Amino acid sequence: MGLTMTLMLFAAFSVCTEKCEGGQDSVERRKGPETGLTITITYDNNPYDPRLRQAWGFSCVVRLREQVILFDTGGDGSILMRNMKELGIDPEAIDVVMLSHIHGDHIGGLASLLQHNNRVTVYTPISFPQRLKDEVKSSGARIREVDEAMELFEDVFTTGELNGGIKEQSLVVRTLRGLVVITGCAHPGVVNIVQKAKEIGKDRVYLVLGGFHLSGASISKIETIIENLVELGVERVAPCHCSGDQARSMFEKRFDPNYIKCGVGRRIIITW
Repeated sequence: MGLTMTLMLFAAFSVCTEKCEGGQDSVERRKGPETGLTITITYDNNPYDPRLRQAWGFSCVVRLREQVILFDTGGDGSILMRNMKELGIDPEAIDVVMLSHIHGDHIGGLASLLQHNNRVTVYTPISFPQRLKDEVKSSGARIREVDEAMELFEDVFTTGELNGGIKEQSLVVRTLRGLVVITGCAHPGVVNIVQKAKEIGKDRVYLVLGGFHLSGASISKIETIIENLVELGVERVAPCHCSGDQARSMFEKRFDPNYIKCGVGRRIIITW
């Protein structure tokens, strides 16, 4: 059984069941060396760029000075590749693929990416099925299994596997503005993820972006999570994917003007 078929099976049986109901680029500038990072959302079920196809799932490209990371791959490789082409992102420019968790709407596009570029290193939670990891290796890609929190390369970390029923890793980038935290679905809880990010990154949190897993959550639960993040010193938020319209609206009201509206095609540029 090839990688494409394996991913299709995971998509069929492990896709996250919560559904979300359904500008301008953010540019931050500070005097100093010309450096920074760019985050481009390449797959999401929320609209932003009308040229792009939206679908249930999540993926984004994180471009650093020396590395390009594809965080998650969405649920459908053809949609991911089409959106990347429209956005002018060359799959061959990807250096690292980081998969947050096993659900099909986050790993379904992997086989298509590897068909275009098998020179990447794929970071998966150690709990991923061995069959999937073996098939990634057989594609020619390198694989690294993630258990505990660790530094992938300078100022770029994984939280390691955190358990929230579904084991999941998140990406943490240390910048001069603070930590940037990117989540897939935040099954372990977005507050827990931010706490872990602060522990390993040893800095304040500038931005939290990704799925917050709050679609269908009660207003009181969302309010509690928002206040917890405020208490943790989170400066900006960009919830998308499985966050839900109710939560997104509440985050916008509480964090405005530091709320970033996200959807497929949104590009966030952070420089300092």
